[in-house]
Amino acid sequence: MSTTPVPAAVPAAPAPGIAPERFKQAFRRHPAGVVVVTTDAGHGPVGFTATSLTSLSLAPPLVSFGVGTSTSSWPHIERATTAVVHFLGAEQRALATTFATSGIDRFAAPTRWTRLAGGEPVLDGVAGWLRLTLRSVVPAGDHRIVIARVEESWLDEGRSPLLFHDGSYHSLRPASDQ
Repeated sequence: MSTTPVPAAVPAAPAPGIAPERFKQAFRRHPAGVVVVTTDAGHGPVGFTATSLTSLSLAPPLVSFGVGTSTSSWPHIERATTAVVHFLGAEQRALATTFATSGIDRFAAPTRWTRLAGGEPVLDGVAGWLRLTLRSVVPAGDHRIVIARVEESWLDEGRSPLLFHDGSYHSLRPASDQ
């Protein structure tokens, strides 16, 4: 009776790309503007802090932002037809932290907000906002990239933006102040 040798276990190939910690480390070094995205798909207002806002096209005016599929906001964004992107000013770290915190009512006091004519939740006191019509969603790993058309905007000129870099919030200062 002959026996067939059992091959040694082949180690699993590493996942393609760099390790998650190295990926995070690389992007901690990349400063990004901070926005809050809000919407209401019929179940009350929701929102989240993001650093992924990108301008895509001038004609038509298109932007994109990313949202994690494991977040509490994703099911609402998935069903929504409109949203508002809020540009945060340098003094709005607390607002950014509120909308980045899980498990809380982000729209409770001290957050001040109202609704636009179309019903979208808009935050008071921000440096500006864009009202969007959500056009398409692109799967991207554990996130979705939302592509949206800018329908309306409001800007408070002259305010310094809030930035995120190396795990904390920062503001820009003119070169003469440094």
